[in-house]
Amino acid sequence: MAPTSHDVGVFASIPALLDRNAQRFASKSAYREKEFGIWQSWSWVETKEEIEALALGLISLGVTPGDFIAIIGSNRPHLYWVFPAAQMIGAIPVPIYQDSAAEEMAYVLDHCGARFVVAEDQEQVDKVIEVQDRLSQFEHMIYLDPRGLRKYDHAKLHEYSHVQAMGRAAIDELMPELKARKAKLTQDDVCVMLYTSGTTGKPKGVVLSNRNIIETSKNSSEFDDLGPGDEVLAYLPMAWVGDFIFSIGQAFWSGFCVNCPESPETMVTDLREIGPTYYFAPPRVFESQLTQVMIRMEDAGRIKKWLFDTFMAHARKVGSKILDGETVNGWDRFKYALGNLFVFAPLKNSLGLSRVRVGYTAGEAIGPEIFDFYRALGINLKQLYGQTEASVFITQQPDGQVRSDTVGVASPGVELKIAEDGEVFYRSPGVFEYYYKNPESTASTKDAEGWVATGDAGFIESDTGHLRIIDRAKDVGKMEDGRMFAPKYVENKLKFYPNILEAVLFGSGRSECTAFINIDLNAVGSWAERNNIAYSSYQELAGHPKVLESIRAHVEEVNESVARDDMLSGCQIHRFVVLHKQLDPDDGEITRTGKVRRRIVDEKFADIIAALYDSSDEISTRTEVTYEDGRKGYISATLKIVTAKTVTTAAPKAVAAE
Repeated sequence: MAPTSHDVGVFASIPALLDRNAQRFASKSAYREKEFGIWQSWSWVETKEEIEALALGLISLGVTPGDFIAIIGSNRPHLYWVFPAAQMIGAIPVPIYQDSAAEEMAYVLDHCGARFVVAEDQEQVDKVIEVQDRLSQFEHMIYLDPRGLRKYDHAKLHEYSHVQAMGRAAIDELMPELKARKAKLTQDDVCVMLYTSGTTGKPKGVVLSNRNIIETSKNSSEFDDLGPGDEVLAYLPMAWVGDFIFSIGQAFWSGFCVNCPESPETMVTDLREIGPTYYFAPPRVFESQLTQVMIRMEDAGRIKKWLFDTFMAHARKVGSKILDGETVNGWDRFKYALGNLFVFAPLKNSLGLSRVRVGYTAGEAIGPEIFDFYRALGINLKQLYGQTEASVFITQQPDGQVRSDTVGVASPGVELKIAEDGEVFYRSPGVFEYYYKNPESTASTKDAEGWVATGDAGFIESDTGHLRIIDRAKDVGKMEDGRMFAPKYVENKLKFYPNILEAVLFGSGRSECTAFINIDLNAVGSWAERNNIAYSSYQELAGHPKVLESIRAHVEEVNESVARDDMLSGCQIHRFVVLHKQLDPDDGEITRTGKVRRRIVDEKFADIIAALYDSSDEISTRTEVTYEDGRKGYISATLKIVTAKTVTTAAPKAVAAE
């Protein structure tokens, strides 16, 4: 039985929900993990026992209420258990992106003053040891995987299982203390602190309370009727707010099972084996999956490719209508059923999405062509709009009201308003408490009445109540002639093409738009292999004349599409370069969640941007890069600047500020 609305007032914390689940869903699987090719499972009763043993061990190590415990690693049940274990003893869990460099980790660890770190393996332990001299409050580190760590100094280094053993050994002595700490927890106590991606500066520590997480989890779970029978695959970074709300908040509220893949390399296989009913992926994942599909179709035989092209063309016409329960004639339904038999069902199975009842994407705007492709297959993919500061949910799309051009209606309990300048504001029970050690940013983001500035420009449709996001407010501007400049709109259209991984548009305040483009190495590499084109590096392939011509064709198709939008027709791309390197979080050009840091890109590639606007045919450049071992180096390249055809439109009209 799924929890009901009146339950929310009863539970003061995530540990209180754990107690309830251990009674209500006792033997049902709470967490699964694939290890050595075999799925291991823990029931809610077993999960509670594991978490309490860890909590008691942490008390033995000296964890006190208010301490910060950093968590670094990939998706593992034992690492997820650190969250409620820390919460039940009054500590504050702080997850850190596992692919962060040591320097990035040092900032977060020092900023929050973490006394304790729980790390997955030797790689993460080494990063912390590298910077520990700068961490004045750091005392103990716990590691999950002991491989490679036997000869390390264990004075302040402890194996996870040993900490649990300490807790079990001291259960009679410390259980009264654990119960006393749990009893003191209230909905106003801190549940977790999550750091923002830091697109415009240093990451900020977002403090979220038990009330924020529990009420948001309740409201969002009821919106999509999530319950103990649902399954999710936990594969996104644990430091991201979305993973926390899905794998801890909603999982503990609804009682569904969280499945952890064996590794990133086996994720697709594990996805197929689990067959999640509730699935989330950012646009980049859906783009990557679509790229792989298109690559396979290019390699397919003539009949298979004809079946795919024929039935997908039909699916794009009627698939979403059938999914939404709209009226579709009998012949179209029959043809779609044939397509499902021969194409859609096998394709969904290969993607691991056969059982998806509710699917979401968020984090960045998804290209409408990509979004419509998945819905055409019969996958109930929807968009949500959220932020770390909102405990994720600001808007969601109700079933039957799913469109690619909106992000849905206000989530339950959320209020929306649009400022005079077009910026979107919201307030809800999920609104964060404050930014840690940053009262100035807290005051500038959240006003006295609880309204939060999103930083995004948009408007609410008067007839449907749906919110439409135009772009980041700071990124929306005007062309020199007064027409609107909204880069994300064009960038998403470009990223629909399988061989384009990333695009960055320029043009605010200028007479025309230009762009940087990153090719997708998998897609373009596959094309090169099929066409017997040899290359030795990403840089060489990116500059190949046939690759440049292929990208030019895509840009010109996008220009034709953009030209049909009166408001944004000025955003057609006149000139572009295919960059000699991929934008990389280690180089600071994108965040760990894949968002472009436009200011850094503007500064770092200023010479290339200048060449795009000074009629140059090519530009020689030298760029600093970060290697996998953290060393810095430089790569040099001469980039060809490509001119694309644009479509002449009506005389521009000045666009008033939104």
